[in-house]
Amino acid sequence: MNQPLAGKTAFITGGARGIGRAIALKLAAAGCDVAIAYHNSHDEADAVCKMICDLGRKSLAIQADVADPESLKEAFEIFRKDFDRVDIVISNAAIGVLKPALELSLKHFRRCLETNALALNSLAQNAVPLMPAGGCLIGLSSLGSVRAIPQYAFIGASKAALESLARGLAQELGHTKKIRVNIVSAGVVDTDALKFFPNREELLAEYARRTPLGPTLTTAQVADAVYLLCLPEAAMITGHTLVVDGGYCISG
Repeated sequence: MNQPLAGKTAFITGGARGIGRAIALKLAAAGCDVAIAYHNSHDEADAVCKMICDLGRKSLAIQADVADPESLKEAFEIFRKDFDRVDIVISNAAIGVLKPALELSLKHFRRCLETNALALNSLAQNAVPLMPAGGCLIGLSSLGSVRAIPQYAFIGASKAALESLARGLAQELGHTKKIRVNIVSAGVVDTDALKFFPNREELLAEYARRTPLGPTLTTAQVADAVYLLCLPEAAMITGHTLVVDGGYCISG
């Protein structure tokens, strides 16, 4: 079986469900040992770890709040008891409140920024000392970073901040550590999170109508894009936002 990432170790936030789960399983199938950080989804995290172990890889689930730098520091202390290096770090965990911007507060804005953007920096601070040259950090963004989506303003702003932060980190870590930092920005994926959107059915229908390669985008397809950026063949790709939307954005 071809395992181009054999011998490598990955750390994935939000790895118990949805896109994070798909990424964890994709990297494990490619040969990675995988640690997943989760917030509340303990049973789901354990189930993913079992699936990773069934693939013949080592796995570990760690409870953490990615918005809290101290919590991530503690998570990496647990991680280091089982692993002495990390080659791939995926900042996937995200949060947001779906309301008009004028109804939201500073607390909402801070929580979005801390979870969706600052977490990438906190992950880098903990991971880089364990990361060899050629390692990579990847954040998960969304089309709301560059497009106006109803009731998505604070989340979109935090995703735009994430993409900007990734470019800054790519420059810093490339010069000093030869570590790459990239973003995967996904189109509309019908995950559990999308169930909280009041216009979910409208979003899915519009995506299917406008997308040349549609009608749907799956978590596995997003994971495939993340995987591509982890490969040795992506060694000169950094500071880039890879849009995975089946052509939605080019369709008007």
